[in-house]
Amino acid sequence: MGLVMTESRTKETFGETAKAHLVECYINQKYGRYKDLTNKYLEKGTMAEEDSIDLYSMVKKKMYAKNKEMITNDWFCGTPDLYEGPSIREATLIVDLKTSWDIFTFFGVMVKGMDKRYFWQLQAYMDLTGAKVSKLVYCLVNTPYKLVEDEKKKTLWKMGVIDPETDELYQTACNEIEKNSYYDDIPMEERYIEFTIERDQDAIDKMHERVELCREFLNQI
Repeated sequence: MGLVMTESRTKETFGETAKAHLVECYINQKYGRYKDLTNKYLEKGTMAEEDSIDLYSMVKKKMYAKNKEMITNDWFCGTPDLYEGPSIREATLIVDLKTSWDIFTFFGVMVKGMDKRYFWQLQAYMDLTGAKVSKLVYCLVNTPYKLVEDEKKKTLWKMGVIDPETDELYQTACNEIEKNSYYDDIPMEERYIEFTIERDQDAIDKMHERVELCREFLNQI
């Protein structure tokens, strides 16, 4: 939704970003082809998701569990990460977690603020669940061992090291990689950033309208 809600710079309904996304959706559904979206940022987000849930549970002193149920309505489908309330379909609060790659991207959020695309994502989740409020939470947790070792291998290749055991510059680089991958020395309370997003019915109505326009666009391909 964050991509299709971008405003066009011309009088057209959709800008180039939205069109590109819709064409990709068309290819996905008709031909079963998907772009390779794998990168180290997404990998950490997937592999360390439970660690982020644990971190958030501990700082909030509430036991959260990953929601695995996808829910749908006439416009959206989605699987919110966490919720409070009797059930996911009767949620009073939706929580969406983002696992930061490292401490630099984590603190970058404080400067840049919340990515606007996530506003639309959470509005869609609130429309799906009936929740009146949501939270976008960035978490800083340890990087999984595999990804740390992958970074070391990339560094080894870039530096053209012959003997990694004796190369002091390479060993120093590895030490820095490890330091930028593990954060147990930082208090948990300093390792999450939380944004509160209220339900905005006008925004949700605009999304409903945009989805209808997206369908018209797709039917013309």
